[in-house]
Amino acid sequence: MRSQLLHWAVVLLSGTMLASCGTSKVWTKTANEQLLGKEGLQQAHVGICLYDADKNQYVYRYQSEKFFVPASNTKLMALYAGMKLLGDSIPAIRYTETADSLYLQPTGDPTFLHPDYPEQPLFDFLKAKEKKIVISDGNWQEKEFGYGWSWDDFNSAYMAERSSFPIYGNVIKWTQVREKTDDENGEAKEDIFVYSEPEVSWKLRFNPQSGNNFSVIRERYDNIFHVTEGKEILRSLEIPFVTNGLLSAMDLLRDTLNKTIVYVPATKSRPMQNVVYSRKADSVFSPMMHRSDNLFAEQCLLMLSDKLLGVMSTGKTIDTLLKSCFQGMPQPPVWVDGSGLSRYNQFSPEDFVWVVRKLYDDFSPERVNSILPAGNEGTLRGYYKEIGNNIHAKTGSLSGQLALSGLLKTKKGSRLYFSIIVNNHTGSATAVRRSMEAFLTKAYETY
Repeated sequence: MRSQLLHWAVVLLSGTMLASCGTSKVWTKTANEQLLGKEGLQQAHVGICLYDADKNQYVYRYQSEKFFVPASNTKLMALYAGMKLLGDSIPAIRYTETADSLYLQPTGDPTFLHPDYPEQPLFDFLKAKEKKIVISDGNWQEKEFGYGWSWDDFNSAYMAERSSFPIYGNVIKWTQVREKTDDENGEAKEDIFVYSEPEVSWKLRFNPQSGNNFSVIRERYDNIFHVTEGKEILRSLEIPFVTNGLLSAMDLLRDTLNKTIVYVPATKSRPMQNVVYSRKADSVFSPMMHRSDNLFAEQCLLMLSDKLLGVMSTGKTIDTLLKSCFQGMPQPPVWVDGSGLSRYNQFSPEDFVWVVRKLYDDFSPERVNSILPAGNEGTLRGYYKEIGNNIHAKTGSLSGQLALSGLLKTKKGSRLYFSIIVNNHTGSATAVRRSMEAFLTKAYETY
């Protein structure tokens, strides 16, 4: 009897191993045909990880334990930490007050006077106070840019500076309008208007020579803007401003509130026990993932830092998070920022599958799916149209680097956590994205 049981155990084990081997060969063939063998990817570094969420086992792995530059897939780390630790509402400011003064300490909220958020509880709170406003950023221990960022891109909207008190998304929106009118003699003429939102009193220098394209170039270390008129009828540009600690925010807030605002050094700041909340946290997390908002991701870590440590320090926060809610990652990563702008970040595909799994384990699928873009949404627009709501994922993109990690629900009802990271490709980014799409579409149709 024992020999018969042993015989059948061996048969079952052999069958399982053969089935597993067969499945692996199918995935290897699919990966080679749809992704790895494509032009521009043959010399690239590629990592692939597929994990069956229902069977709790890996389905396919290709260099999945190796480290890659993940670009904006790094935002998945900021997202999980924010959802886990920030609470359901974003703190806008901490404050205390005396008979004649209102003392403020910023919390890093990136939505203050942001044009995407018409409701502004903090602004309403400040407007209603008939007191002098005193502000201190004694909790700020960070620089405006992160380690490994491309500092030459300081004029680009995606490089808005980090700060303790973001305002208007830390960018100025410049708009050129050409209008055709008649002069006093009835002859046609064209007027050109350039204006900013918000209005600023900073220096403007107009290029005497117009160009084909409207452009605004800010000087590297000063809020001096060089404007060149273009041929467009209407064009808008978002240009980051130099935050100068709290100084630029105070300039803009004075103009908006029409109130006295005073800065005091950290050594003279008072304990702040009261909090004004701005909005639900998910209203920040969703655009952070859908449009891959770098400032929101960076400020998410800084808000966490302020809450957990009492200071704003990305490095200290990351160290704390790696020892707590990210303990147990398959390959402990090199993690340096919230946005993924840094090329110093190093993660494995298995790491991101682990994070995606944690998201869906710790929070409701409905909530996670509402935050991550689905097919043909956000940064996935134009991709995965046929898959639609059966995929929810975060993209990542830097020059030569692409990534995609998330959840795929197949036609047969299986749930796959996945991560694909490509580094140092020589093809077009669009072609690589289409290859990723073909591979995941095959998984969607057959698994």
